[in-house]
Amino acid sequence: MSAAGQLIAPPTVSPATHAAATADLVRRFREVPPGTSVSLGKPSSNLFRFSGRGVHRLDTSQLTGVINVDAGARTAEVQGMTTYERLVEATLPHGLMPAVVPQLKTITLGGAVTGLGIESTSFRYGLPHETVRELDVLTADGEVITATGEGPHADLYRGFANSYGTLGYALRLLIDLLPVRPFVRLEHRRVSSADLARAITEVCADERVDFVDGTVFEPGEQYLTVGTFTDDPGPGPSDYTGQQIFYRSIRERAVDHLTVYDYLWRWDTDWFWCSRALGAQHPAVRRLWPRRYRRSDVYRRMVALDRRLGLSGQVRRLARLPQEELVVQDVEIPVDRLVDFLDAFHRDIGIRPVWLCPLRLRGDEPWPLYPMRPGELYVNVGFWSAVPEKPGDPSAHNRRIEQLVAELGGHKSLYSTVHYSESEFWDHYNGPAYRALKGRYDPYGRLPDLYHKVAG
Repeated sequence: MSAAGQLIAPPTVSPATHAAATADLVRRFREVPPGTSVSLGKPSSNLFRFSGRGVHRLDTSQLTGVINVDAGARTAEVQGMTTYERLVEATLPHGLMPAVVPQLKTITLGGAVTGLGIESTSFRYGLPHETVRELDVLTADGEVITATGEGPHADLYRGFANSYGTLGYALRLLIDLLPVRPFVRLEHRRVSSADLARAITEVCADERVDFVDGTVFEPGEQYLTVGTFTDDPGPGPSDYTGQQIFYRSIRERAVDHLTVYDYLWRWDTDWFWCSRALGAQHPAVRRLWPRRYRRSDVYRRMVALDRRLGLSGQVRRLARLPQEELVVQDVEIPVDRLVDFLDAFHRDIGIRPVWLCPLRLRGDEPWPLYPMRPGELYVNVGFWSAVPEKPGDPSAHNRRIEQLVAELGGHKSLYSTVHYSESEFWDHYNGPAYRALKGRYDPYGRLPDLYHKVAG
């Protein structure tokens, strides 16, 4: 940003520079000895699987830029390891934003496509991979191929979503952009449990609405946050990057205004509400906590350090408290089964708050490895905390969630822990389609198998 607070687009990466960086990465990838586990090294991660020791990590620091923003075509050409934070800084000066901007600044374009990102435009534009027109993929044999929805690699284009780097790595993507206005007006509407599914369905059908998500604070206390673009700053746009905390405002304000930039990152400052577990929401701590470190990647590194050293577990043992089971999940539930899910979740798990985000596939075809039904409205339910372990069963709560999701015809994101048996896993994630893709693009198994990567 400039001193006046105006966004200035970062310099773009020339096509020649991108080509040189791609060639260098391909060379280094080909030099990795056969049988060596390999992954792309990134400065941050938003996965909640804290493993990966003994893996050869390839430096990707030269693949983190924006190649071009075409304001006329409303597209951006982006390197695969570019974060959404950097992409937004490149597009907003053109009056544009990516069609779907996941909530956390350091999620990368390649990560959101090979995994599954989501945000409050997903009720209209689907998931990030549905906004991709074409992508260059580094495959297991060290070749770079361009995949589109039609042509010789259409199977990889459609199968890349939810493959989590087991079919190859996205090095360049061409994505859709949307026009923006300077501000977003928010309405926080309290909705009863009995009316929740109907209210979500109705607001998602309203063509005047640009953004929809929701927050469940307690059983029976839930709000839908409905956003619309506007040129009006209201009484003055709110600032939730300082002492004020966004999720608390949902209960306190019926109407709010944010700049587009602050709206896109409204959840990042406090990692939704998870920063409270790290002390960052205590007023005295917050005043001392530098603003530049109030962001999700900082909190995530703190959690990773704790997991690596086992500090919180040692404290609980010394205090004679039960050990905790980490329950960090996002699941997609058909909207007409949402209340059933929440009722069981409140009774059996008890984490709160809970995030809600409606979504519907953008197109008429399912995506093979995450086979949601086209035309059907789902609601993403996100919950990220820890609960006391059940004695002798350290994964009981996560397995209960998986069981519940399957019973209600939903799907579970794979960025976090997976407890399905291998046969159950492939029943949910289209094993035959995955094996066909693996056979074509990684016949010698140089990249990990999806089940063993996410369940390991």
